[in-house]
Amino acid sequence: MLESKREFPCRTVDASPGGLLVAGPTKGAVGERVVFYFEELGRLEGMIVRHVDVGFAVALMLPASKRERVADLLTWMANSETDDGAASRRHKRIVPKRKSAEMLIEGGKTLRVEVVDVSVSGVGLKCEPLPRVGSRVEIGRRSGRVVRHFNGGLAVEFSRLIPIEEFDEDIVL
Repeated sequence: MLESKREFPCRTVDASPGGLLVAGPTKGAVGERVVFYFEELGRLEGMIVRHVDVGFAVALMLPASKRERVADLLTWMANSETDDGAASRRHKRIVPKRKSAEMLIEGGKTLRVEVVDVSVSGVGLKCEPLPRVGSRVEIGRRSGRVVRHFNGGLAVEFSRLIPIEEFDEDIVL
């Protein structure tokens, strides 16, 4: 999103904790502030520092704590490209410190659940009984829908991604 509030689809050509090289249908002006929304990285702000053939380069303006998280996530993403195991999933998963939660299911019933793992896009839960695939649920303050069952549990895809700045082992669903 440019300063004018106009939004354009972009493709990240290169990324580091300090900057991005972006290809897109427009380049913006050098010195202009831009905002990006990434599934994995969340909201990032920066300033266009130069134009290149395919688009433009951006110097990111991040607090130190977010810069560190972006660095960790970019490292994980780079390392996971060659891994065919759990790292090939759409989003990184973690096991939160707080594993117990409540899930509100359609019809108003509340179930105690155990959090198996969580990503920015969803959560794996153990519970009984299992709500049907496709049903809408709320886990704490996060809403979503059941996308599949597994042995003794289910996977929920969140309606909205968890912002990366909230995504760590201390997360409370």
